[in-house]
Amino acid sequence: MNGYRDKITLIERFRENEDLACKFHEVESRILTVLNFRDFFERLLIEISSIFEVPLVWFSLFEETDVSQLIRQSATTPILRERMNLIDRESFLQLVGQPDRPLLVNDRLGRYGRLFPPNRSLSIGSMAVVPVVLDGELVGSLNLADAASGRYRPGLNTVLLERLVLKVSLCLSNVTAHEKLSEMAHHDPLTNLLNRRAMESILQREFDRARRYGRPLSVVFVDLDDFKLVNDTYGHDCGDLLLKHFAESMLRMNRASDVVTRYAGDEFVLILPETEKARAAQLLQRVRLELARHPLKYDGQSISVTSSFGIASTEDESIADIAMLLKAADQMLYCSKSTRKKDAGK
Repeated sequence: MNGYRDKITLIERFRENEDLACKFHEVESRILTVLNFRDFFERLLIEISSIFEVPLVWFSLFEETDVSQLIRQSATTPILRERMNLIDRESFLQLVGQPDRPLLVNDRLGRYGRLFPPNRSLSIGSMAVVPVVLDGELVGSLNLADAASGRYRPGLNTVLLERLVLKVSLCLSNVTAHEKLSEMAHHDPLTNLLNRRAMESILQREFDRARRYGRPLSVVFVDLDDFKLVNDTYGHDCGDLLLKHFAESMLRMNRASDVVTRYAGDEFVLILPETEKARAAQLLQRVRLELARHPLKYDGQSISVTSSFGIASTEDESIADIAMLLKAADQMLYCSKSTRKKDAGK
């Protein structure tokens, strides 16, 4: 009789393990081909919650890592804002120590509040804090919580959680490498602004949206005045610092919806959604005043920078595509520089 029961128990355990293996394979197959942070984290959180029937799943990631910095730039959807908790490394280690395996807790959970996601509707009765390692370095944790205090009670076998987070870490390493390459491909290495390639893609999207909904869109070509003279007088290192100084000033002055890009050399392009031509001109005047008040400090000297700009807008109904929009802005820039030179020569 005991042998029969043991046999039944083994069969049940085999079926459970087979079911878990299928679930792990399902999660892995759904995230393995994802190569950007937004979709990776969203799909992972949703799939773990659904497939393993976990009410609340979220990440706690260290603020200072490459992963968290890349996430700030690309992972901004509502799900990720609710399920992504950034924490400094010291606070994390004070809470969970130096974890080499999952931590299960169901008592005095208030002390782990720093790990909790920003907005949670679940009353947590127990949770698992599973360390996430990226290329050998601890970067935070994958957290699973349940209202039941026994779901993740201390003493339970954590081998399945360890298997899960191993797959997560491997996939995260793949996504991180791809995002870094994408970052390099779409950003100017000196100013860290979006480059011409990225600008054209974003401009096409905003142009289509502006046309579809009848909303204004302005594009601004900006060019630094006498930039060659700065390079000739102070050297190229100073010229590089001046470009970075100018880029940072524009980023500070622009709205979150605006896009600042480096087009080439000392030329920049601003994409201003929901902005008429007159408002764009006001913005550029504020940028000029900001630069006048805050010149670049270099080698004990104050180096002023002035700029010329040209604005084109979808308010001009003759503009049929982004090529015409950019050309119109570039022509306005040329006119602006010519006028400034004539005025200076008087």
